[in-house]
Amino acid sequence: MIFKNELVPATLVKRYKRFLADVVLDSGDRATAYCPNTGSMKGCSQPGSRVYLSRSDRSGRKYPLTLELVRSGETWVGVNTGLTNVIVAEAIEGGKVVDIGDVAVLRREVKVSENSRLDLLVEGGRGKTYIEVKNCTLVEDGVAMFPDAVTARGRKHLFELVELCRQGHEAVIFYLVQRQDARLFRPASSIDALYAEALGAAVREGVKILAYSSEVGPGGIWLAGSLPCVLE
Repeated sequence: MIFKNELVPATLVKRYKRFLADVVLDSGDRATAYCPNTGSMKGCSQPGSRVYLSRSDRSGRKYPLTLELVRSGETWVGVNTGLTNVIVAEAIEGGKVVDIGDVAVLRREVKVSENSRLDLLVEGGRGKTYIEVKNCTLVEDGVAMFPDAVTARGRKHLFELVELCRQGHEAVIFYLVQRQDARLFRPASSIDALYAEALGAAVREGVKILAYSSEVGPGGIWLAGSLPCVLE
């Protein structure tokens, strides 16, 4: 996925109220940017971090700047969860995710029950494969972990995937690690033990777990390679 406009460099002052971030542009001007991430952003919201922002060309937006990338240690981290499905869908359609198989049709935001949707549906040689995509930014000592905050909604998605498996479909939970310094993935049981338990149960029921690291930079974000997944 290529950023359609050149990103704006800045320094993070603080992230607050979940959806706001104060930054200092390289010009010295201070600005408030929209932060499109509902998680805690643990490990990638340290004041003083270098960041990149996109600038909206839509008139009337209260916060025309959007936080896209944060520097954490030696790597850039993609924090815009609104791009997660785009990155994964492009990779699947481009044949970069061999675990998914042939793709005849790819649909987004697919309704699977009265009150729930999953991110992607792939139809191809394997029939229907339902995919729920999660954005992962938390990495400690080379281990990527999800979630970075308690998520009841995330557990609900796992239950939906299990039900689809029972109906005879393929179901995948896909963790997009939007950084390149991870060597494996595991659930963050110390943050949300219930989610970790639900993930283990879902895998035992037949849900496939995939995790991919990303090549992240101001030019764009692309899948870098699959990561081994370790369940506790």
